[in-house]
Formats: sequence, C-alpha cells, structure tokens
Amino acid sequence: MRFQSSVVLGLLLCATTAFGQGAMQSAHADIMNAQGQKIGTATLAQSPGGVRIDLDVTQLPPGVHGMHIHSAGKCEGPDFKTAGTHFNPDLKKHGKDNPDGPHAGDLMNITAGADGSARTSVVAPNVSLGGGTNSLFHDGGTAIVIHEKEDDYKTDPSGNSGGRIACGVIEK
Repeated sequence: MRFQSSVVLGLLLCATTAFGQGAMQSAHADIMNAQGQKIGTATLAQSPGGVRIDLDVTQLPPGVHGMHIHSAGKCEGPDFKTAGTHFNPDLKKHGKDNPDGPHAGDLMNITAGADGSARTSVVAPNVSLGGGTNSLFHDGGTAIVIHEKEDDYKTDPSGNSGGRIACGVIEK
C-alpha cells in the first residue's frame, strides 16, 4: 500500500509540475486601435512548432492585413511607431519568400471579413516564450502589430504592408 501511495503522489507531483510549466509558457496582448480602444485579444502559447497566436479582433478594415511581432513592448497611437521595427534578433531580411529572411517576428497575413472581424491562429516558428535570444520577453518587450495592407512576404523591411493600424503589447 505504501508503494502505491508513493507512486500516486509522484504522479500527482509530475502532473502539477507539468501543468505549472505549461501555464508559465503563455502570454496575451490586448489589441488597441489608433484611438486607444480595445478591439481584440491575442493569446500566445508555446507549441512544438514555435509560438501559437490565437487572434480575435474586430473593427479592422475588411481585407487582408500584414501582422508582425515588433521589437518593443510599446503601443502608443495613433501610428504605433513606438513598437519599433520587426523583431529580428538573427538580423535577417523581411519575409518568408526572401532568400535572406525571414525576421523572427514575420507572421502570416490575416483576413478581416466584411464586418471587420478576424479570428485566426498563426504559428510564429522563430520565437519563444521561454529564454534565449528569440524570447518575446527580452528587455523592452515585444508587441503584435496589424498593418493596413497585405504583406508581400519579401520586400524589406516590412513587406509593403503599409501603416500600423492596431497594436498590442505582449505580456505574461
């Protein structure tokens, strides 16, 4: 009986530790428009292929928009230039289709419907919620930025994706 109790206790301890580690490797961002109004959220979770970002936003212009992780955790409107450049610790060029790319913060485009809403999941394969140079929690933080136009996935430095129309600071 004592052996069974020890095994059960050990399994519970392992499960609690694993659950705690999973909970620590998640993050979120409140997405704000240029007027400072919250228009959605992004939930980030460490996954085997990188960081999964679940996005749920409204009030975007209908159509395709570039979305990137930027190198500074600041989102001051109306132009969100305080978010800095694309997160790029490996000093690459912009875009998945660029032979010298991509930036770690380059993401796939999102599409807002006729009602201005977008609900999607994308994976950022070159970033981490843990430690290291590709961590989204480096000094100064990071932000998710949505651009006015579609990213062409190749033109440096931002894929011709136009101005910044929404932004959210990534937080634990």
